[in-house]
Amino acid sequence: MIIDTRESFGEPAWMPVAYAERGIRRFPVGETNPRIVEYNNQTNLVGYDDKISWCSSFINWCLTRVGVHGTGSALARSWLDWGIALESPTFGCITVLTRDDPTSWKGHVGFYLRHDADYIYLFGGNQLDEVRELAYPVASVLGHRWPK
Repeated sequence: MIIDTRESFGEPAWMPVAYAERGIRRFPVGETNPRIVEYNNQTNLVGYDDKISWCSSFINWCLTRVGVHGTGSALARSWLDWGIALESPTFGCITVLTRDDPTSWKGHVGFYLRHDADYIYLFGGNQLDEVRELAYPVASVLGHRWPK
């Protein structure tokens, strides 16, 4: 069964901003996508190119566009200390995932779309090097957050 909370809670203001960026992608070596540099400028990665992990930069950028303060950090797991924790996800909430080892500092972050028994579907940046929807194992979820 697929769980989608969009009809119950509506669409958060930042989701149209995020969707408008669909398809923005990392450029090949030797080139830099200026839009991703713009995302990074919303974090502690000011001036960095598109060759680093930019998922958190994208979330910060989208929220800033609608007047919501993000973490200002490029670390995906920084979102675990931001806003309020949700018991269960709601459409557009910030979902934090583990990457590699659950105890490491590494992670991924995106906007929650829906889930089923096996996968959670997120919309975010740096998902296969672009802004897009992608499925991740439900077991990789560390938490769901919402602005205060």
